[in-house]
Amino acid sequence: MSTIPPLSCLRSFEAVARLGSVTLAATELHVTHSAISQQIKVLEELVGINLFIREGRGLRVNEQGRLYSLQIRQSLGAIAEATHLVQARPKASELVVAVMPSFGRSWLLPRIGRFQQHYPHITVRLHASLTVSNLLQESLDIGVRMGRGDWEGVEKRLMFHDEMVVVAAPDFNGGQLPKTPAEIVASTIIFTMDSWQPWCEVAGLPDINVPRAGLCSNDSNLVLEAVRLGQGIALVRRSLVHDAIVRGELVQLTEYACPYAYPYWLVLPVQEHLEAKQHQFSAWLFAEVERYVAEVEQLRESQRGL
Repeated sequence: MSTIPPLSCLRSFEAVARLGSVTLAATELHVTHSAISQQIKVLEELVGINLFIREGRGLRVNEQGRLYSLQIRQSLGAIAEATHLVQARPKASELVVAVMPSFGRSWLLPRIGRFQQHYPHITVRLHASLTVSNLLQESLDIGVRMGRGDWEGVEKRLMFHDEMVVVAAPDFNGGQLPKTPAEIVASTIIFTMDSWQPWCEVAGLPDINVPRAGLCSNDSNLVLEAVRLGQGIALVRRSLVHDAIVRGELVQLTEYACPYAYPYWLVLPVQEHLEAKQHQFSAWLFAEVERYVAEVEQLRESQRGL
């Protein structure tokens, strides 16, 4: 480490090389013009080569300096990122949960209050993202993912399998809701990125091709909001609409449902010892899953009895 020049010299050098001006570098770093010039002089003496071409009272980075500055810029960025990560690392009393926006909004948020009642000393921070995050690298304590479960570098536990159901707002089409599969596929549909074909096969319409026309979105939250506004019906994951159906905000149009290809998983970082807050959240979450699965089965039974 003894060959590493002082950080102040490297920052001054990188700023001058990038901005092409000692004056601009001094302004950016909030130091004097002479301080920048002195730092560059010290750096050139330490590395044993000239990094700039002197032109009058100005400096112009030479080829060796340009290549060196690119490497220094990358290294300074890595230092900044490492500093950000260590500052963002959750405290013992803070639990950071990575979750998909749709699942977080429709399934987790209505239930998270019960966790907070049981563990008021833990501050829950929800990290909403569609990307598959690196839990350790991004200082995440726990995550909920949807997929095949073939991720590396995490401990994974199956939560539950989902299914696709057709829903509408109670006042859609003036309250005259489609009931039969044929009426449903002939209605105004708001499309997600999922195909209707599996549902059509379950509903006895294997030869029907539902054209993807009209409003479509890759964001389930937008699709569900359009449904709530009465703009159409949608084929969506039950996990995103179960609570709304129970509350009467949405109506499941038929008991026909088709399996969804990707189940939900709880994921944890692979480490020697999990913290108490991770164990507590995991146990609470699976208790909520058990309650949810029982509620879904009860709802199915009531629908069969209609």
